Amino acid sequence: MKKKILVSIAALLIIVLILGLLQALVVPKYITNPEGLLTGEYYADAGGHDVIFVGDCEAYESVVPSVLWKEYGITSYVRGGAQQLVWHSYYLLEETFKYESPKAVVFNVYALKYGEPQSEAYNRMTFDNMKWSGAKVKGILASMTEDESFIEYVFPLLRYHSRITELEKDDFKYWFKSPEDVSDNGYLMKTGVRPMPESDPITEPPEELLPDSSLEYLDKMRELCEENGCVLILMKAPTNPRGYWWYDEWDEQIREYAQEKQLSYYNFIDKTEEIGIDYSTDTYDEGVHL
Repeated sequence: MKKKILVSIAALLIIVLILGLLQALVVPKYITNPEGLLTGEYYADAGGHDVIFVGDCEAYESVVPSVLWKEYGITSYVRGGAQQLVWHSYYLLEETFKYESPKAVVFNVYALKYGEPQSEAYNRMTFDNMKWSGAKVKGILASMTEDESFIEYVFPLLRYHSRITELEKDDFKYWFKSPEDVSDNGYLMKTGVRPMPESDPITEPPEELLPDSSLEYLDKMRELCEENGCVLILMKAPTNPRGYWWYDEWDEQIREYAQEKQLSYYNFIDKTEEIGIDYSTDTYDEGVHL
């Protein structure tokens, strides 16, 4: 009887091992989309930063930590992500405070335009490589679209098993490890050039103001920073004002909020000349990103 139990346990362990190996093989490796590696890359450098940046692609394609260190002696890390919505930022920040105590957190405000979950693909880029914690659980639950299932985050094999017929060399090369140093402390460099076209700005007002659900998470972020003895700073990264909208009405909402809560807010859209940005050379997609 004892032997049968031991055989059953051994068989179960073998099955678990095989499923674990299969899961590691079929999950996306994000080689051609390194944005999906940014969340996980943080852990190797966690701790000791003066400033943490959070936000969407505008954050990780605009802020260069090595320059902040070289020119100002400021240590920083960009915990940004592709279409990182405000609740993504909040729960990543909640996790970050478990690793370090920055003096300031800078949040890029563009993603406040979204009041509801948007995309499983971008949710996955944020959470697949995030270590398991209460923050990750809450973040996933807050972010899932209607077609998503929490159990598929716990066991990614359930979601990605169909990739077994689509495997490439990189899936085997990075079966047991992820690529290293895809970013500079979270800054993801792009080198292509597609100049911003010359055209008159279009100034139609937005269909609606920034949603209350997003602003509620912004306030939770402010409270989280206060609880951790940290200053929250708001910024809008410089982008093409003609084609990548940040409306005056939204800007006014953030200015009013910042004034009410005594926060600093910097909108860099109108500061491009002062900064030295040239939209004929410093953008890879016509001014949408730097």
